[in-house]
Amino acid sequence: MKSSPSPAAGKGVLAAFGCYLAWGIFPIYWHLLAAVDATELIAHRLLWTMFFTVFLLWWRKGFEPVYAAFSTGRALRLYALSGVLLSLNWLVFVWAVNHGHVIETSLGYFLVPLVNIALGRLVLHERLRRTQWVAIALAVAGVSWQLVQLGRLPWIALALAGTFGTYGLLRKQSPLGSLAGLATETMLLAPLAGAFLLWRASQGTGALGTAPALTQMLVLSTGIITGVPLLLFAYGARRLRLTTLGLLQYVAPTVQFALGIWFFHEAFSAVRAQSFIFIWTGLAIYTADAIWQQRSSNQSGLTASNCMVKTKVASAGMRGSEPRVP
Repeated sequence: MKSSPSPAAGKGVLAAFGCYLAWGIFPIYWHLLAAVDATELIAHRLLWTMFFTVFLLWWRKGFEPVYAAFSTGRALRLYALSGVLLSLNWLVFVWAVNHGHVIETSLGYFLVPLVNIALGRLVLHERLRRTQWVAIALAVAGVSWQLVQLGRLPWIALALAGTFGTYGLLRKQSPLGSLAGLATETMLLAPLAGAFLLWRASQGTGALGTAPALTQMLVLSTGIITGVPLLLFAYGARRLRLTTLGLLQYVAPTVQFALGIWFFHEAFSAVRAQSFIFIWTGLAIYTADAIWQQRSSNQSGLTASNCMVKTKVASAGMRGSEPRVP
C-alpha cells in the first residue's frame, strides 16, 4: 500500500515551487533596474541581504552557529569563498539579463544538475553510473555544438553553471544551515559592498538619491527579494526527497527560457535549439535515472523492512511454541 503524501511534504512542494518560480521570473525584476550598474546592484543585494538575514537571526535567536563560524579560520575561508561565488553568479546573471541574454541564462541553470554530478566525480571522487556519463557527454556535445557552429562558447551559461555548481559543492560541506550560512557569507562581504556603495555615492554615480523613486525602492528591496526565495528553498529542502527537489529545480530555467522568447523577444536560432536539445536529452536521462534509483532504493528498503518483520514474527512464534518450564 502506498502512503499518502504528508502535509509537511505538501508544504515543502509549495515552498520549493515558489522559490524556483521566483528565481524564474527574476529577469523581469532585474530588467526594471537596467539603468543601474550591475556591480552596484549586487553590492546592494549583499548589503541589504545581510541586514535581512541578521534581523531574522535576531528574531529567531539563532546567532550561536554564526558565532561558532567566526571563531574558526577554515569556516571563514569557506564562507568567504562561497559568498564570492554566489556574488559572481548574481553579477553574471544580472548583467546577462540587462544585455539581452535571458535564454542563455536559462541554459546555464539547465546545466547546473549535470555540473553537480561532474563536480562530484572530479572533486569528491564519486562513482558515476553509465547513464550519468551519458548525460554529461550530451551536455558537453550541446556546448561544443554552439562552439563549432557559432564560433564561441556560451560563456554566460558556463559561468552561471560553474559558479552555482561550485557554490552548491561548498555549501554541501558547510556546517551551517541555509539562513545562518547566508548571513555569514553576507557579513563577510558586506563591508566591501558598503565601501563600494559609499564610493559610488561620493562620485555622484550611485542610484540612491539620484535615480527615480521607483528605482530606489526596488534597489532597497534587493535583500528581501533575493533572500525570501532562499528561505523558501531551505524550508522545502528539509521536507522533500532530493529526487522531488531535483525535478522542481527545472521550473526556474524553464520560466526563464519562456520569458526570453515571449517576453524579451530574444532570437532563438536553429543552432541554439539543437544545442538545447542535446542538453535537454541529457537532463531527461539524468532525471529518469535519478527517479529509477530512488524507486529501487525505496523497494530495497521496503523488502528489508518486510524481511525484518517476518523474522520477528517467526521468532515470536517459535518462542510461543516452546514448552514452558514449570
